[in-house]
Amino acid sequence: MESLSLSNHFLIAMPGMGDPLFAKSLVYLCEHGEHGAMGLIINKPSGIAMAQLFDQIDLPLDDEDTRSGVVYFGGPVQPDRGFVLHQPAGNWQSSLMVTDDIALTTSKDVLAAVSEGNKPEKLLISLGYAGWSAGQLEQEISDNGWLTVPAEPAIIFELPCEDRYDAAMALLGFDPSLLSSDVGHA
Repeated sequence: MESLSLSNHFLIAMPGMGDPLFAKSLVYLCEHGEHGAMGLIINKPSGIAMAQLFDQIDLPLDDEDTRSGVVYFGGPVQPDRGFVLHQPAGNWQSSLMVTDDIALTTSKDVLAAVSEGNKPEKLLISLGYAGWSAGQLEQEISDNGWLTVPAEPAIIFELPCEDRYDAAMALLGFDPSLLSSDVGHA
């Protein structure tokens, strides 16, 4: 029996999410299978601007819009490493194809392209990622930690980060304020 892959889905933290790292977070799942899952939190700015990140890796960044862009806190795993979620997928040294059109790249060549003004049409850069060991995410979902919904790329790449959580909730078709963190109590 093939297990359900939630790759290219949003994980929406339930209001009762106990882990402060993930409270009110929206995660874009890039990979999900029998070995576990990994994704990026896409609605938590890291407090670091792109200009700072590019300075740290010794790449020039002249485009003012890009310089002032936000680097996100992608999750607690490898927080010193950059992860670039982008569309179109393009052809980079080290990319994970999430869909035919969206990839997650960890090699420096994509950042070099951004520096040279040849960046992918849409991108989100994060430091770190969120990871789950085999079966862990399934358990958290069954414990009502997360809601899942197929991802909508426009939410990732076009909405301001503070609107992404509610927009993902809206994909579910109901009002999130009706959710209770208490299960089974009237």
